[in-house]
Amino acid sequence: MKNKLLTIMLIILVSITLIGVVALILVMQLNKGEEDTAPTIDEIVEASIDVPEITTNLAGNDFIRLSLKIQTDSKEAAEELAKRDFQVKNIVIQQLSEMTAEDLNGKDGKATFENALKLQVNELMQDGEVQQVYITSYIIQ
Repeated sequence: MKNKLLTIMLIILVSITLIGVVALILVMQLNKGEEDTAPTIDEIVEASIDVPEITTNLAGNDFIRLSLKIQTDSKEAAEELAKRDFQVKNIVIQQLSEMTAEDLNGKDGKATFENALKLQVNELMQDGEVQQVYITSYIIQ
């Protein structure tokens, strides 16, 4: 009787330990996968292109001079975007020609411009997509 009870308790303890080890391994594997999804700064720079300074008229009597950095989702997408630089400049100029200095005022105005640019450039892309558009320099006169 005692021997049988001891065997049952030992089986239960081993089962609980195995379940705990399996659960721990699963949690560690799931957390490992989440950490790898965020790109490093080196990967972001590698997948980005610079749009050199552009000077153009706004919808009002003002003109703007700005530079951009466009982040893509891969190095291949950045290479494609670099080849499409003339199309990107055209989109920037067209977008800005319909905006006034007031449209670009503040954080929200710049974010609206960046998002509109991102959507229009993504329509051009065949390999990959634009993740983010950054304004790196900006002057309105």
